[in-house]
Amino acid sequence: MAESPLNDAREFHFTAQDFERIRKLIHDRAGISLSPAKQDMVYSRLARRLRATRIPTFNEYLARLERGDNVEMEAFTNSLTTNLTSFFREQHHFPLLAEHVKKVGRHHPISLWCSASSTGEEPYSMAMTMVDLFGTFTPPVHILATDLDTTVLQKAQEGVYPLERLEKMPEEMVKKFFLKGTGKQEGQARVRQELRDLITFRQINLLDESWPMRGPFDAIFCRNVMIYFDKKTQYDVLKKFVPLLHKDGLLFAGHSESFYHAADLFRSQGKTVYELSPQAKHIAAHG
Repeated sequence: MAESPLNDAREFHFTAQDFERIRKLIHDRAGISLSPAKQDMVYSRLARRLRATRIPTFNEYLARLERGDNVEMEAFTNSLTTNLTSFFREQHHFPLLAEHVKKVGRHHPISLWCSASSTGEEPYSMAMTMVDLFGTFTPPVHILATDLDTTVLQKAQEGVYPLERLEKMPEEMVKKFFLKGTGKQEGQARVRQELRDLITFRQINLLDESWPMRGPFDAIFCRNVMIYFDKKTQYDVLKKFVPLLHKDGLLFAGHSESFYHAADLFRSQGKTVYELSPQAKHIAAHG
């Protein structure tokens, strides 16, 4: 049966079969479940890769990925991962994080993991929360910030943002935590070095069989990531979180995510914050 193009007017021939191959590749690589409604988005983002690599057809481009071109696979993945974020997004989580750390922080240095850090706004928001909580730029806190996308991780490490990204933050907070650029850097702001020193950025694929860190973490932020995974993949990732959390640790999820299908692992505290289930606490306590 002949392949059917999805839109004859496009620069590159793009068929339903091409889209199915892309769906399989990104699911195997990143756990992302692309719906048919995403076809136009997928075409638009990957057409840039065809131009950049000077590969004339989707068929040839996908064959290159399927042969195991790791460099282009990284660019392919970066193109299809969504990195919508902002400072203090889902603001209600940060007072809850501070409250939790205040409760547990008397006993040991605090360890936090932001598992989908994107361009860095989330881990820096966590760091600002910790500085304010402890009243010092050198709190007993370490934040691991990870992402699959190497491009956004580089931006996160640089910690430089357009001033409009800070507009929703109180002016006194901007003055406390950012240095505004001058001259060629006008219109930009850099996160203060003391905040950057609290964070380690690393590339991690949540779908990897094992992760290089040991934990235990007092809290894990995994917000607005699971919505791209099917239920089985969600469960597999959640299961791997369990031994990495302190037995009293918290998992922060996105506002549109719920983990009722993993009730044996996590129990809701409300406001998209989860604690370990009783049986999972036993696993966490005994490694």
